Order: sequence, then structure tokens, then C-alpha cells
Amino acid sequence: MKQPHAHLPALRGGLLALVAAALFGISTPLVQRFGAGLGAFTTAALLYAGAAVVGAFSRQHVEKEARLKRGDLPRLLSMAAFGAVLGPVALAWGLQHTSGTGASLMLTLEALFTALLARGLYGETMDRRVWAAMLLLLAGGIALVLDQGRQGGNQLWGVLAVLLATVAWGADNTLSRALAERDPAQVVLGKAVLGAAATTALAMLFGDPLPTLGAAIGLLVVGATGYGLSLRFYLLAQRAFGAARTGSVFAFAPFIGAALAMALGDRSGSWIMAVGGLLMVLGVALHLAESHGHAHAHEALEHEHAHQHDDGHHNHAHEVMPAGPHSHRHVHEPMSHAHPHVPDAHHRHEH
Repeated sequence: MKQPHAHLPALRGGLLALVAAALFGISTPLVQRFGAGLGAFTTAALLYAGAAVVGAFSRQHVEKEARLKRGDLPRLLSMAAFGAVLGPVALAWGLQHTSGTGASLMLTLEALFTALLARGLYGETMDRRVWAAMLLLLAGGIALVLDQGRQGGNQLWGVLAVLLATVAWGADNTLSRALAERDPAQVVLGKAVLGAAATTALAMLFGDPLPTLGAAIGLLVVGATGYGLSLRFYLLAQRAFGAARTGSVFAFAPFIGAALAMALGDRSGSWIMAVGGLLMVLGVALHLAESHGHAHAHEALEHEHAHQHDDGHHNHAHEVMPAGPHSHRHVHEPMSHAHPHVPDAHHRHEH
């Protein structure tokens, strides 16, 4: 079977992650603008209500994508707790106490936490180039914390709240890796409904003020694009080249957000913030330049996910060969070969 773009195994995953990054990056300064004066729980509830709408209207037919299963519920609940409650609530609060530019850049550290957790839980490959990229991201994050500390206590607490959001979303990203082979729309819908319900209940419990119609519509639209569509593309990217690499490419999102924040009038930048941003850009670029290929063996494997028959790994027979991507339970026979690859569903071997 031919292997399209065999010399660039991360190309498709990288492009999907960049689309997800662009959508999420644009959302951060917009959340700060539309969420001004609102409680953090109300802001999070509206964002994930918008994401739920996207999930509901983008579900695929059972023949195209694998369904969620009852056994996925505990993981989905954990994803909602970290990614749809703790993460957006911490971000919404942090955005009210720090600059949009600094908060956007701080979100780059999400990639660091995602990569470390993916390494620990899934054993994803991280060579010296990847570790160097992670250290650059960490150094950039430290520079941003120091910069915001110079601005005063409220600024520092705000950026630390954003840091908490990056830890929460790093855990969410790692948990979602195991669901990347399911219909991403179902994952988005399940996580968003759980998150919106929980944060709505918390908003009522703590007496958050009601949003204006304009703020509600704005946050719903931002949630639909920056959280719903972005998560959909993020899950597809994870399917294509693993959790750690998706997280690292997604680290470009904050720079999009920082640029938009400055375009909207944020002038809080400093030379320390510029240095931190440059370190983070270098970290993202270094990680994207990774190339990994060697002789490796595939053990027998049976699973279900969306696939097609021109990738060198799906050579099972059909009475009538389906056209394009399709989903069903299938078996992979043992095989050995060598080609450039990334830690997708078929390349999780040890090194």
C-alpha cells in the first residue's frame, strides 16, 4: 500500500493542530472582552454551551466514525471536570486579573504539561529535540511569570490562575487521547454538556450576575468556535500524531491570541514578555522540525476507528471496498517495516 507523505508523517496532524490552535488562540482575548463583569462560572457555562451546539450538529454516521461506549463515561467525566470546569473557570478568573497578552502567552505551557503527562501515561517518544523544545517553553513561561510579578500582586495572581488552567487542560488533553479514535463530535458534545451543566449549577450556587444579551451571544459564538470546533480538530490531530506532539503544535495558539489582544488595544507588553514569547516560538519551531523513523514491528491488534486503505497499515479485505474513510472493527496482522512515523494509534511501540 502507498503511504502518502511518508517523509512527513506529522503533516496532517500538524495542520489539524494548527487549525485548532488558531481557533482557540483567537478565543482568549475575546473571552476577556465578552466576559468582562461576569462571574467565571457563568463565562465557562456559556462557552461550553456553545461548544455543545457544535458537537450536536457535527456528529457522523456510525459507518464513518466509532461511537462512544458506556465504558468511556468515567474518562469523559474526568475530561469535563478538568477541561470544561476547572480550566475555563481558572482562565476566566485569570483574564479578569491580568493582561490578555500575558495570559495568552502563558497558555503555551499547556503543551509542556500535555507532553509530560503523555510521556508518563502513554510512553510517547520524546527525544532530545522534544525535551529541548519543552525546556524552551518552560523558560518562556517562567519569564512571563516574572514579568507579571513586576506588575503587582493582582497581575501575578491572574497569571497563576491562567497557569492552573494550563495544568487542567494538560490533564484534559492527555485523558482525551484514549478517546481520539471515537467520533470527535460525540466527545465534544459529551464533555461540553457535562461542563456546561456543572458550571451553570455553580453559577447559580454562587450567585453569578446574569449576562447581557450581547455578552451571552458573544460567549456562545466564541465557545462554538474556540472550544467546540477547536476541540474537534484537536482530537483529530491527536488521532493523527499523538498527544504530546498535538500539544506542542497547539502551543502556537497563545501567539495568535496575544497578537489579537494587542490589535484590540492591549499595550501591556514589555521586553521580558517579548523574550518569553521568543523562547516559546523557538520551542514550537524546534518541536515541529522533529523527524523520527526506524525499523519497527507491529503486534497483532484488533480495534475500531475511522480509517482508509492507502496508509500502509489497513490491508484487510472488504467484499466491496469503501470509498474514503470508514469505521468498523478490524484486525491488524503482525508485520515489520521501516518508515517515518509518529505515535499515532498504530505506533505506540517502546524505544
